[in-house]
Amino acid sequence: MITLTTYDWVPDFAAPLMRAFRVRWALEEAGLPYRVRTVARGPEQRSPEHLARQPFGQVPAIEEDGLVLFESGAIALHIAQNNETLLPPEATGRARAIAWLFAALNSVEIAIQELAGIDLFHAKEEWAKQRRPQAEAFVRDRLAMLEKALGAKDYLEGRFTVGDLMMADVLRILRHTDLLDFYPALKAYKERCEARPAFRRAMAAQMEGFRKAA
Repeated sequence: MITLTTYDWVPDFAAPLMRAFRVRWALEEAGLPYRVRTVARGPEQRSPEHLARQPFGQVPAIEEDGLVLFESGAIALHIAQNNETLLPPEATGRARAIAWLFAALNSVEIAIQELAGIDLFHAKEEWAKQRRPQAEAFVRDRLAMLEKALGAKDYLEGRFTVGDLMMADVLRILRHTDLLDFYPALKAYKERCEARPAFRRAMAAQMEGFRKAA
């Protein structure tokens, strides 16, 4: 059975957005059982035991039959490899789905995370006030291009894949803004992904874990 390592507690605003959620969601989509191990933020993150799982002292990490793997994108791809819900069986479809997974992390999340970092952690600082318009403009440009690529399709490649899982979770980072209201097709796409039963099971499990810890 897979063991997922995540934090034992995070602030309320961060609880639904942790990258460990992506792993839970992928596991639920794949129908794979898993157990959860928690690590405390602070000194335990830098313990030799945890650094052996995650060399930067972060989460998530998984262990499965001797394999120790870190980074949410790599873990989601590993889970998807043998699951047709997350990756199509044909080579072209698999390659396209994987491309969207990397696009979510490298082309979209980087822009969104800068804006979120400004808004959530530095909003009152003068440098942040000066930088925010450019950061938002970059996000808007990425969202416009993504919406164009989505077109009238339900999902990026017509059917749900691990690429959609990652992209939808990245778009969720914007929940503190109204930016998706300007891109109705993208907003509907995100909500379509969030309506999946596996998403709801994963979110319920994640939030319940934090409630118990509190």
